This record gives sequence, structure tokens and C-alpha cells, in this order.
Amino acid sequence: MPKILLVRLFIILMILLIFPAGCRKGVVTPEAPGEMNEQIENKPGAVEKPPATALPEGKGLPVLKATVIYVVDGDTIHVRLENGRKEKVRLIGIDTPESTRPIELYGKVAATYTRKKLADKTIYLELDVAQWDKYGRLLAYVWLVPPRDNSKTEVRKAMFNATLLLVGMARIMTVPPNVKYADMFVEFQKEAREAEKGLWGTIKAPAPAFSSNKANTETG
Repeated sequence: MPKILLVRLFIILMILLIFPAGCRKGVVTPEAPGEMNEQIENKPGAVEKPPATALPEGKGLPVLKATVIYVVDGDTIHVRLENGRKEKVRLIGIDTPESTRPIELYGKVAATYTRKKLADKTIYLELDVAQWDKYGRLLAYVWLVPPRDNSKTEVRKAMFNATLLLVGMARIMTVPPNVKYADMFVEFQKEAREAEKGLWGTIKAPAPAFSSNKANTETG
């Protein structure tokens, strides 16, 4: 067989071997569309978060059952919902001193308190009018047990937002439209302040000097 014919056969064989592989690069397998969408949806700002649907526990208030998987600081936690979705949660209506950057007076104490009370615990999240803040965090009232009602007795006994105020680990921070328990929170802070509990016992000024970047926002 002439040498030139052998060369041509070799070239044809290589084309047949390479061409199908090149075509397969553009083929999307059945699993690929879901994977691509998941990557897109996880990019900040790519899609809006759907509304969270809270359901009653027994005959009580509508709540989202969740497990605390990480405590950021006194008023911000990470949870895993029953459907497996993970959310960063900002407690509504209260504000604890910063424990990271910058570190503020009583910040570490408040963060340690929340970590001790909530880490790895099952909690129940009650939502208000606005479900998310501008940082994509779920805004919630954190209940330690399923709430039977929203009476002052029940709030004092089982809502962690209220507990932080009552023991002097936080001060009130009301951000409309989430004002469901605002009046109660004012009373709880007054009670802790008059008894000089927590941060109120270390600061004799009218109010602790927290970071100005928290003003008018649900931050943490």
C-alpha cells in the first residue's frame, strides 16, 4: 500500500476518533440543567427569595421549626429548616452589642449567652410582616418551645428575643413594619434597665453606645 494512502487513512481515523468527543462537549446530560440552575440561584441577587410559610405547631401560632447550626453573635444565628434549607436569621426587635468588628462593651458576653442557650437546639421561628432584610436574612422571633399564643406571659416565658431584653443582653431596636411585640419589648427593656441587669448594670448612661451602622436597619 502506497505511503500516501496510509497517511490519509491515519488522518481519517483520527478525525473519526476526535469528532464525536468534540460533539459531546456541547451535550447537556439530564442532570445538568438542575445543577446549572442551582449555581445561578446561589449567586447573591440572582433571584429573589420565596416567602417562607409558617405553620401552626399544634393549636399554637404559625411558626417555622428549625435547628440552630451556628451562632454568629447575640442576635444573629444560622439555622436549618425542616425542609433542609439553611437560613441566616436576624432576631426581630432587639439589638445586642457587636462581638466581632468592632467589639463593643458586653458584645462577647451577649454572644456567649446566645450560644449557650441556642447552639444545636430546636427552635420555632415566628415571622412578621417583612420576612427578609436587605442582606437576605430571615427576620424572626425565636421561640424556645412552640408558642400557644402571643400573650405577654407566653412571650416572657418562651421567646428568646424577649429573654435577651429581660436579662439585659440587648436593647430594643424597632424597625417597621415588624412591630408585633414592640410595646412588650419596651416594657421588658425598662424592667431590665431599672434592675440594672446585664449591660444596664455596667453602663450608667442613658443608653449603651452601640455602632451607628445599626441605626434603622436589622443588622447583626
